[in-house]
Amino acid sequence: MSGADDKSDVGADDTAAGSAPGPDGTGTDGTSTGETGPGASATAGPGTGASTSTGPGTGASTGTGPGAGGDGTNAPPALTTPRGRRPVVAALMLGMALAAIDGTIVSTAVPQIVGDLGGFTVFSWLFSGYLLAVTVTLPLYGKLSDTFGRKPVLIAGIILFLIGSILCAAAWNMGALIAFRIVQGLGGGALQGTVQTIAADLYPLKERPRIQAKLSTVWATSAVAGPVVGGLLAGYADWRWIFLINLPVGVVALWLIARHLHEPARPRPAVRPRVDWAGALAVFATGALLLTALVQGGVAWPWLSAPSLGLFGASAVLALLTVVIERRAAEPIIPGWVWRRRTIASVNLALGALGLLMVAPTVFLPTYAQSVLGLGPIAAGFVLSVMTLSWPVSAALSDRVYNRIGFRLTAIIGIGAALLILLAFPLLPYPGEPWHPALLMLLLGAALGLFQLPLIVGVQSTVGWAERGTTTASVLFCRQVGQSIGAAVFGAVANGVLAARLLDAPVAGLPDDLDAVARALEDPGTLSAAATDYLRRAVDAAVDHVYIGAAGAAALALLALITLAPRRFPVITETAAAPRTTGAADRHDSPS
Repeated sequence: MSGADDKSDVGADDTAAGSAPGPDGTGTDGTSTGETGPGASATAGPGTGASTSTGPGTGASTGTGPGAGGDGTNAPPALTTPRGRRPVVAALMLGMALAAIDGTIVSTAVPQIVGDLGGFTVFSWLFSGYLLAVTVTLPLYGKLSDTFGRKPVLIAGIILFLIGSILCAAAWNMGALIAFRIVQGLGGGALQGTVQTIAADLYPLKERPRIQAKLSTVWATSAVAGPVVGGLLAGYADWRWIFLINLPVGVVALWLIARHLHEPARPRPAVRPRVDWAGALAVFATGALLLTALVQGGVAWPWLSAPSLGLFGASAVLALLTVVIERRAAEPIIPGWVWRRRTIASVNLALGALGLLMVAPTVFLPTYAQSVLGLGPIAAGFVLSVMTLSWPVSAALSDRVYNRIGFRLTAIIGIGAALLILLAFPLLPYPGEPWHPALLMLLLGAALGLFQLPLIVGVQSTVGWAERGTTTASVLFCRQVGQSIGAAVFGAVANGVLAARLLDAPVAGLPDDLDAVARALEDPGTLSAAATDYLRRAVDAAVDHVYIGAAGAAALALLALITLAPRRFPVITETAAAPRTTGAADRHDSPS
């Protein structure tokens, strides 16, 4: 039975949900049908007149945009038969595994890579370069998938990723390896965004939690397994195999997509689609400068130095230029409606805050487990990995909650619980038992599964096929940017707390930053018992402050949902009339 928050709410959202121009600049976008409860008919929203909209994903009777079905309905084009979904889902999971594992697999092999290629001073760009390329290309791939279809974009992304993997394995110095990692990231951006979009296209609303939970499980497992696999390959084989193992996985995913993913023939548009290459270049340049400033600030140079100030200033100027270019573009890479619609804007802000708060457990918890609790790397990894056990389970069960009370309220409950759990971390006793943080991470995973998945499923369900790629990419882009900002901000917080504690240290000659302290505590024989205990307490205080900051990020997400998100998500009721190349259509329904 549909909850009160997810019934028809025509006009309850902002007017952009019903009357914002579609990407082709004409008519409405069709999201104005709102959510419909059982037995209710889809009612035209404000600005639609007599259902004669010509924008993508149009509503009832005469839609002609690329999101419309063959009979004018707003159903998305069906991609495959129900039976044929299985190999496609397998391909999506393999693609997600490639994107997730490559973000972490290099970390434990850095000593071997540096020993072979040199370049210790710039090795951090092995991670930063990949992250930059993934993040700044997400909006471009989202727009391309809406314009030209998901299949060609995903195939191109897998091929580019595999080419980058081959080049990385053949790298002859650190500069070449960094450049080839960027090539990998260019393909990884297509993998992340398009996989999520196809998952939403494949399944009706009621079944989307199932596929999203599978993808969440793959992502979490791959991200945690990455360092282990990388260490094993670097220790017992050769670090180049870290990249070569991508080839068989990627080839299988490529074959499954090419053979089993069927996008129906789309009507030839009256006007040839144009790609906003100027906007794409502006977005890329802006994101690259901003993320470089965030990633390298406080590491390669001080925050208030000329390089940092210059990069932040240049990124601000480019951001203004990007806005000008996108406002004038006929087919902008980041359309204005992404931020004019309260539903999408609030989800973008909330998941940006999620990326921010996730830095605390993923980056600082392993350091806490090893430096404060004295655990080894494997045990420290287990403390973090328990979060990956509860997250997908909670996500898979979240539909039982949001079908009753709605997307917004479910997400509010999830992030509210996460806020309390993050605030509980500084209350843990010192030094405490390993099960203390492990229990909190188990609870945090459950809370965040209840928070993230309803927002992703909900926001994808408020747009038609022709806007889903752009919408999904904007959500992932904001989450990635939030993660980069979190790494910079919380790194500065942790080092600031450590610096203040070590300034008044009763023992001389102690290290003065988090990395150096962690290395010193790995070999406690070089320190006195008093110095070791003092450093552990300093790390404990630094991580406590990081978790307080993460709780602040959770509060920002909660505030965005309470103040900006509409009480009812205007979900499109997708019917079963879309054309298929194979098989009968699945019925897409709103929560009930």
